[in-house]
Amino acid sequence: MSTSKSVDREAPVQRALVIHPARDGRGSARHPDARLEEAVGLALALDLEVSERMVVNLRQLTPATLFGKGKVEEIRVLIEVEELDAVVIDDALTPVQQRNLEKAWSAKVIDRTGLILEIFALRARTREGRLQVELARLTYEKSRLVRTWTHLERQRGGFGVMGGPGETQIETDRRLIAEKIRKLKEELIEVRRTRTLQRSARRRTPFPTVALVGYTNAGKSTLFNRLTNATVVAEDMLFATLDPTLRSLKLPDGRPAILSDTVGFISDLPHELVEAFRATLEEVKEADVVLHVRDIASEETKAQAADVRTVLERLGVNMDERRIVEVWNKADLLPAEGREEARHDARRAQPPAVLVSAVTGVGCDDLLTMIAGLVDEAPPVDVYAPAGEGAAIAWLYRHGRVIERNDGKDGSVRLAVSLTAQAMGQFEQLYPQAEIRTH
Repeated sequence: MSTSKSVDREAPVQRALVIHPARDGRGSARHPDARLEEAVGLALALDLEVSERMVVNLRQLTPATLFGKGKVEEIRVLIEVEELDAVVIDDALTPVQQRNLEKAWSAKVIDRTGLILEIFALRARTREGRLQVELARLTYEKSRLVRTWTHLERQRGGFGVMGGPGETQIETDRRLIAEKIRKLKEELIEVRRTRTLQRSARRRTPFPTVALVGYTNAGKSTLFNRLTNATVVAEDMLFATLDPTLRSLKLPDGRPAILSDTVGFISDLPHELVEAFRATLEEVKEADVVLHVRDIASEETKAQAADVRTVLERLGVNMDERRIVEVWNKADLLPAEGREEARHDARRAQPPAVLVSAVTGVGCDDLLTMIAGLVDEAPPVDVYAPAGEGAAIAWLYRHGRVIERNDGKDGSVRLAVSLTAQAMGQFEQLYPQAEIRTH
């Protein structure tokens, strides 16, 4: 009897073509070549062998096939000559476009949504993560007449997301999918209830919480390991880890904190997967400090940072109400002059930034000192803000630790908030109309 590992080794390697359609007027801040490289990274994360890659400029979209007739034929010839098994399209395809392209090219076609869903299916480890990915997959599959998971013919243990050798593509029965979705949602309610109880117990402890967020492959897990002496998987691969991991973090004054490593974000996150980020979302919402890890050595670092904020806003996290520290990671990859310039820029950055190398440890002591300064406890005070003082409330969320909030019927808000002496002085100067009462 062979193990799943031996089956994986014997499975034929799937040779793929990766295409990034560059749309005119799309307004993306990302360079098409960078988007193509990211798509290649996603394909490699799914164990595909990327034999060919290309950027295809689209002046107008063809509803039936996305690409024009001439380009479809050009790609068909390439697929035939290179004997490719799959084509990855770095864009969302309609079910009709996907079927038409598969028919024209006689190869499996995977769009960006399907690709990310499959990676999540392979990487999710916790019960909630696996349930969420299966729910996302069924939601995606509901509009497609054939199963989309059999193009990598290998056996996967456990959850049945990947089809094994001999599995035929069958027409999806939408009634059965709807029933399966209903059952998955019921299971998820129970799993979330358990996690809510765990989080409530954690909230009763006096330890502050710190959450890592960032673009996938920015080095979050490597930094997590460096700060906590943990052994979380940290590979040079997109979506190397998916499920949030929590560990104890020792701050410079000896006081412990709780650090959580969350799933990396990505641009154009498929809407089917938004719910799969719920666990990450809750860790970020509950955190006293959020560390936004950026790959400062990447030419796309600013665009990636904007993508992270966009995804968090889609998930309902208002970054303007969080205490943020930007962690400019991978300083070791910068040339000496670039490193000095980045260190100078970090000192003037807003939100505050620290230049670090998670690999070498340079800058990590400075980061811990900054975290300790942000979570230093002070006796809570009551702040009463009259109606219309949203800016004052947002400021308190950014610079203090809000313990309790009560909203009045007249639009006023009363907060119990812990502030450092410096923050208290700044708040009183900026918002004299707010009433402050010490306990």
